[in-house]
Amino acid sequence: MPKIRWSSTGLSILVLVLLVVWLATGTIRTAEDEAPAQQEQEEPELPTVQVQLRDASTFEPAVRLQGQVEAWRRLEIHARVSGQVEELDVELGDRVTEGDRLLVLSEDDRPAAVAGARARVRQLEAELAAANRLRSERLVSESEKLRLEAELAAARAELSQASLAQSHLEPRAPFDGIINARHVETGTLVQVGDPLFELVQIDPLKISGFVPQQQVGRLKPGQPVSVALLDGRELEGELTFVASAADQETRSFRIEARVRNPEQLRIAGGSASLRISQPSTQALFLSPALLSLGPGGRPGILHVADDDRVVFSPVDLLSIGTDGAWISGIDFPVNLITRGAGFVAHGQRVNPVPVEQKD
Repeated sequence: MPKIRWSSTGLSILVLVLLVVWLATGTIRTAEDEAPAQQEQEEPELPTVQVQLRDASTFEPAVRLQGQVEAWRRLEIHARVSGQVEELDVELGDRVTEGDRLLVLSEDDRPAAVAGARARVRQLEAELAAANRLRSERLVSESEKLRLEAELAAARAELSQASLAQSHLEPRAPFDGIINARHVETGTLVQVGDPLFELVQIDPLKISGFVPQQQVGRLKPGQPVSVALLDGRELEGELTFVASAADQETRSFRIEARVRNPEQLRIAGGSASLRISQPSTQALFLSPALLSLGPGGRPGILHVADDDRVVFSPVDLLSIGTDGAWISGIDFPVNLITRGAGFVAHGQRVNPVPVEQKD
């Protein structure tokens, strides 16, 4: 096959033809001298939130807890001398007043002991008086006088003990109360220390309980206390004691309250609900769903300031329940965010839409 030889003229013609074809069929791109005008950026639309202007109202806070109802005083009366029960003056359930006689024990030889001790005292008093007269005339020594004084002191002590033992033959009620237990019958022989009666005082009553350490700082003696019984009745009283140190196991503080029980209700030993009233304050009542947590875990609310920016304000949580929460610690009134709070953050500008508060 013969070889085709191209001359320089032929190559030039071929290149020219190919260039014409490319210019005729290809895409012609031209450079523009000026850059295209930039489109104006539209400002992003502000998020919309619903707000409600809320003001504070009077709130009467209270500390609530479960307590134990106890008798105000409970005392086991014991025999202070030995003897046989000769007479019973009270029965179970009897009401007694302070000083009432409860029973009589046998006297045995106690009256004779008292009489003998009294006679011994009179004798020594006479001897000492005579010794004093003779002492002035130097007829009695000083040691003899001192001996008589010592014997007289011992005789007087013996008389006092004998008289006291005789008074213990008739035990008396140390305070107003009710005979809650009786351990003896007529004819019972008792020894020193044997139990005789149990006396309880149920008007007033004592209510005890334990308060968490977060609430104990709000309590002090003298605050009003309301006690709700299981049958729906209520008793009124006041706080009498707040422990200064917490229980080591529960880390809670024991409290005691005294409540009036004029009807002598038999409720000692049961349980009851306590409400310890606190001084009234100005606070806001809202749904717990409107509370938020701040960076430190402290509860707060989201509201809108005058410049339409979202503000997170920590609050003091006074009370919370299923029906709502009472808060304080912020300036009122406040433009509270009631819808859309989950989509905005502190410092963000928003479009607040006010809504009317429902009655």
